[in-house]
Amino acid sequence: MAEETPQDDKTEEPTARRLEKAREDGQVLRSQDLTIAVVTTGFLVSIYLLGFYLGPALLELYGASLIISSVPLGEPSNLITRFAGFASEAYLTLLPVFGLAILFAIGGATSLDGFVFSGKALAPKISKLNPIKGFERIFGLKALVELIKSILKFLLVGGIAAIYFYANYDEIVALSRGDTITAIYSGISFVLFGAIIICSALAIIAAIDVPYQRYDFIKKLKMSKQEIKDEFKEMEGQPEVRQKIKQKQREMAEQRMLQDVPKADVIITNPEHFAVALKYDADAGTAPILLAKGKGLIAQKIREIASENKIHLFEAPPLARALYFTTEIGGFIPKALYVSVAQVIAYVYGLEAMKNEETKPDKPVPKVPKDYQFNEQGLTLN
Repeated sequence: MAEETPQDDKTEEPTARRLEKAREDGQVLRSQDLTIAVVTTGFLVSIYLLGFYLGPALLELYGASLIISSVPLGEPSNLITRFAGFASEAYLTLLPVFGLAILFAIGGATSLDGFVFSGKALAPKISKLNPIKGFERIFGLKALVELIKSILKFLLVGGIAAIYFYANYDEIVALSRGDTITAIYSGISFVLFGAIIICSALAIIAAIDVPYQRYDFIKKLKMSKQEIKDEFKEMEGQPEVRQKIKQKQREMAEQRMLQDVPKADVIITNPEHFAVALKYDADAGTAPILLAKGKGLIAQKIREIASENKIHLFEAPPLARALYFTTEIGGFIPKALYVSVAQVIAYVYGLEAMKNEETKPDKPVPKVPKDYQFNEQGLTLN
């Protein structure tokens, strides 16, 4: 059995793979206080919005329950049936509110980290039967922290409720002195406003609890540097991961390469299948450098960038293929191609020098040595 890494050594943020495995095990970010706040507020809003339906329906049901005929009095079973009928009707009347409360409970519980169903979380764990572990859960530091949090939450909500009742004590007493209808409406307004205040207190608690739960959740999943290395080695050994890494590296290399295309002096094309971007620094006295090369879609992208930056496109299929198959990106062109490339660069410089004149320099036809003649598959033609 592998030795567990001490928590003090786990100083690194959890990787994406670690978070994914935690979700598979049913470990997700949850906040009971947020769920309670959402359910309570949603329940209150549901009652308020459905009051036009619930009020008359429950009032009618309550009135009917007070009408007692002499028929059921002789049989106790009739009274039980009558009571069960009223209870069923009341349940059906309140069913929409209960349904919305369930939806709010699910929404509040899954709002932070989504909905997760894990069979591993439902599987029985022998470690939970360990009495020592159970004692630690009941009397440990975490249990003490949760107890203190519960007391503070109770004091906050209870204190706000007590202040509200104390501030409205005279109005509460006055309800018993007025007529019934006025007292009912005033009582509903009083309870509704009090519920809003309580929901506000629960929202404050949730706003404090969510960052704490997030911090505690990440802290439990933190990893040591060795665990990150081991995970990387494990993932690197998977073929699909290696393929994705290589694909990402190719994409990044292509992106960097395309960023250098605007620096080129000329683009030598096939014209459609190949494109090679060259730059020549006369002051440096070195051979031209191949900045970018590509075939197919990459070649098309090189041509598009060149057109956007007004870089000359020179059509020379044999030379384009020769440079593509013999020169690496960022490398100098082969000596055997110096003359051919020099003709192209001299022609481009001549175009720039004579762009305001009517005459233009003659377009060269660069020749490629036999050893540097390739077909589109990269095979020599000699």
